[in-house]
Amino acid sequence: MVIKVFVATSSGSTAIKKKQQEVVGFLEANKIDFQQMDIAGDEDNRKWMRENVPGEKKPQNGIPLPPQIFNEERYCGDFESFFSAKEENIIYSFLGLAPPPGVKENEKSDATDKNEAHTEDKAEEGPHEGADEGAHEEAQSAQSPSEDQQENKEEHEATGVFRKHKLEQPCQRK
Repeated sequence: MVIKVFVATSSGSTAIKKKQQEVVGFLEANKIDFQQMDIAGDEDNRKWMRENVPGEKKPQNGIPLPPQIFNEERYCGDFESFFSAKEENIIYSFLGLAPPPGVKENEKSDATDKNEAHTEDKAEEGPHEGADEGAHEEAQSAQSPSEDQQENKEEHEATGVFRKHKLEQPCQRK
């Protein structure tokens, strides 16, 4: 099975170029075999791509823009579909391929779900329960002002001048 990525090598649109580069770069990085099919320089490729993109995936003007992805003759999707599959970690099923040995799809999604559940558990515990001593001290220091902050506050109240940093001597005007 050969993945075919229909691209326009001489596109004037930077958005299209970036999308094409993202798809091609991802496939190369993951060592997924594919062929780039140029629709800008080959009328047959352009015609074939336009005829084989399903109607519901075509824009209102009826002309689908690259990149468009196929597995042999089977339509996989456009850039948005590719991006979603990549984010959901289901890229191999999106492409109609079996994942290589050692690669498990949805691994990222499972880990993300577990991490979110763990974060929710921590939030329910309260600000200090289950936290280490350093985090407790950090929370305490965030609540009480430092000596410098206190001095700055008092100076501000007295003079109406607020300094971000404590200076050894106030700036003098010339």
